[in-house]
Amino acid sequence: MAKIIGIDLGTSNSAAAVMLGGKPTLIPASEGTTVGGKAFPSVVGLTKDGQLIVGEPARRQAVTNPEGTVVAAKRKMGTDHVFKIYDKEYKPQQISAFILQKIKRDAEAFTGDKVEKAVITVPAYFNDNQRQATKDAGQIAGLEVVRIINEPTAAALAFGLDKLKQDMKIMVFDLGGGTLDVTIMEMGGGVFEVMSTSGDTQLGGTDMDKVLIDYIVDSFRKTSGIDISKDNAAMVRVREAAEKAKIELSSIFETDINLPFISYDPSSGPKNLELKITRAKFEELINPIVERCRPSVMKSLEDAKLSPGDVNKIILVGGPTRIPLIKKFVANLMGKEPEAGIDPMEAVALGAAVQAGIIGGEVTSDIVLLDVTPLTLGLEVLGGLREPIIDRNTTIPTSKSKVFTTAADNQTAVTIHVVQGERPMAADNVSLGSFNLSGILPAPRGIPQIEVKFDIDANGILNVTAKDLATQKEAKITITASTKLAKEDIEKMTKDAELFAEQDKKKKEDVMVKNEAQQAIYAAEHLISEQKDKISQDQGIKVSNAIKELRDVLDKSIDEIKPKLDLLTKLINEVSTELYKNATPPPGGAGQAGPEATQGDPGTTNQNTGNTQN
Repeated sequence: MAKIIGIDLGTSNSAAAVMLGGKPTLIPASEGTTVGGKAFPSVVGLTKDGQLIVGEPARRQAVTNPEGTVVAAKRKMGTDHVFKIYDKEYKPQQISAFILQKIKRDAEAFTGDKVEKAVITVPAYFNDNQRQATKDAGQIAGLEVVRIINEPTAAALAFGLDKLKQDMKIMVFDLGGGTLDVTIMEMGGGVFEVMSTSGDTQLGGTDMDKVLIDYIVDSFRKTSGIDISKDNAAMVRVREAAEKAKIELSSIFETDINLPFISYDPSSGPKNLELKITRAKFEELINPIVERCRPSVMKSLEDAKLSPGDVNKIILVGGPTRIPLIKKFVANLMGKEPEAGIDPMEAVALGAAVQAGIIGGEVTSDIVLLDVTPLTLGLEVLGGLREPIIDRNTTIPTSKSKVFTTAADNQTAVTIHVVQGERPMAADNVSLGSFNLSGILPAPRGIPQIEVKFDIDANGILNVTAKDLATQKEAKITITASTKLAKEDIEKMTKDAELFAEQDKKKKEDVMVKNEAQQAIYAAEHLISEQKDKISQDQGIKVSNAIKELRDVLDKSIDEIKPKLDLLTKLINEVSTELYKNATPPPGGAGQAGPEATQGDPGTTNQNTGNTQN
């Protein structure tokens, strides 16, 4: 039986592993690597004669051929970004597919068998489009992606494979080339359950490279008077030297950067760049970046309802966590030293191989992996509000549904707009996609019952279905990478939700009042129409005038709307009370709609989608 391999498709470096003899084993890169271990650079290039090269050869050619080289394509996954190499254009999925094709070839050479299936890891904070783009890259490379799992979860699997009988809470601090993920998991009886996840999709080792590069360029400018920041060839050499220095300063206290003939001065000839950098200076430069990790750690603890002392083990993942300052930062923050003996460059690939082994039946079936969705998923309802369907940190796979209704009389279609994020207004979140459900039987607003179901699979990919419960007609959407979605900094969204909490609350209250006013107008008009023979002329005139006054201020401030709404509500109550006293059946209504709607079946809510099509 062909093996299923595990792949860590990284921003800066990638690695793969496979289960051999019951243990995850790294697959060596065929051309070797300077990264260390068996990982290789996530670099793709085209030589000037059109040859495709991946990994170490592509990294080496970047010095002489920067325009033919692509790095960090992972940061553009799930977007419509296009990489231009000479006269050709490539999507991020295609660049990632070239890396995956190389891994596939290396794996087949290593195992001596065809490799057609893989488990691929992604940052915990990857959204649905980014996850689907990763699956698409696998398909382009000729791999069936049997599972997408989060990188911190994979690292915990690698750590816990030989500790299945132990009960513990684990924090995975995963700082890669381009992203930070902090995940807290509970392990016990073979069950790996994610309690919380937090992170920053725009924070990683490349940010540390940048501050070091800026320091090197600035130092050269001060000593030579020459600015090389606009010289592409020179900057490729500086970038490579900075990354090398960063790695060296993790194990030694100072290093020398020597770049001969980095520039040329017509008056004095060639210029060499020579600079000594100490670990102390490097730590001074990167300390602000390291401090940016603090909120993600604290948020993850808060969401898991834990204190640092409740965490038993800390696992460091990603090349930058080899830096002594980062180890010290995590240890001081958590009050304990991270686990030793775990290679941060290998843990994710090894864990992906464990998951592949579970799926392929090579690893004990006693292991149960319970991951979570990192951000709230919902849809837009009346007034532009976001109605949550699946809350953040919900264990996946999962399926939840709610019942909604129409916003207008005789409405025959609705638009379902799916959003992802923590803000109460739909427009402030990431739009994942929309679709229409048509064929609804004409009826007064509030009567149709439309069930919307959100289904997240084990890969974290979302399917949404809308069904008219009367006609059983349905429509659906799978959130795919083809959905146009600009790459969002998802951690920024979470921070925005906290920063603008009061502003959002006021905005939501304003919308709720306007929705309530519209509902009151509808109810009052319906009352007068249905009960006109039982309502006195004086009452009818008062209600009609109150309706007009309220309608005239609907586009005004809430302070102007509320008194008019209170008056109309008071009049409706007085008329209804009088009708009851006369022993007349209460006026029939078209049902409630909008965010203040009544509960339907258990676990569902009758609400108004707010998106009308007639």
